[in-house]
Amino acid sequence: MNDPFRLSTKGKGNLTFYLLISPWLIGLVIFTLGPIIASLILSFFQWDMVSPAKFIGFRNFKEMFTLDPLFWQSLKVTVIYVLFRVPLSLAAALILALMMNQKIPGIGVFRTIYYLPSVISGVAVSMMWIWVFNPNFGLMNGFLDTIGISGPGWFSDTKWALPTMIIVSLYSVGSTAIIFLAGLKGIPDVLYEAAELDGASKLQQLFTITIPQLTPTILFNVIMLTITSFQIFTEGLIITGGGPANSTMFFNLYLYQNAFTYGRLGYASALAWILFTLTFICAFYIFKSSRKWVYYEGGEQ
Repeated sequence: MNDPFRLSTKGKGNLTFYLLISPWLIGLVIFTLGPIIASLILSFFQWDMVSPAKFIGFRNFKEMFTLDPLFWQSLKVTVIYVLFRVPLSLAAALILALMMNQKIPGIGVFRTIYYLPSVISGVAVSMMWIWVFNPNFGLMNGFLDTIGISGPGWFSDTKWALPTMIIVSLYSVGSTAIIFLAGLKGIPDVLYEAAELDGASKLQQLFTITIPQLTPTILFNVIMLTITSFQIFTEGLIITGGGPANSTMFFNLYLYQNAFTYGRLGYASALAWILFTLTFICAFYIFKSSRKWVYYEGGEQ
């Protein structure tokens, strides 16, 4: 007679699996899905942490689209940052990966050096760049003075603050370069050998072999860089605080100010969902466009 409470071998395996991942599942529900759902609900309320939360419907969204000029300013600054940072970081990371892929003595040391900035605290890196681009005694203007050029105000200049932020972002392309390096290692050497026999130059090999073979890696890096670029926060908070004249008021920084400086948690939650929606739309269309330019080995383009 079969015991109804006795598990089969498959059932025991499934139970073991769910028991092993239960800490992660509990953490996902409590610390990720819970706050996400709570922020969505809170976006329809007016709550300043002092008075009780008051349901106001879509008023938060109406305010940001029609009455809040800083919303549009922060959105513009963030979009400009994304449009410049993503392609520049991709190009810099690919060049760096090609350099790290060379077979020379001690290349492992150089790979470590190039990757290190990606794991250094964002606050420490921001403080370093404040010193480098200081208009009075910074390294950059000191170097420019030696060649007879009067350097700009960098972070203190409304025209230069955002471009300088984009330049600063290139410092941490090491993680993207490591992913490119992994992709380069997966390209068969036989392709380059055949191209050399056909008389193809290194530049021709780059555009006909390397880049097409790297398109899945490029897709991954584009999506990840887009997401992280929309979420820029630390540099804006530490280096400029959104200034001068809101020229570096990133969306995430404006969201933070509404939540923890002005105490408008409902409005900040609405801003967070606008940021999430914008990021999701961009990532979705990037992924959808990949059918036209991403090459998978053994499959269609």
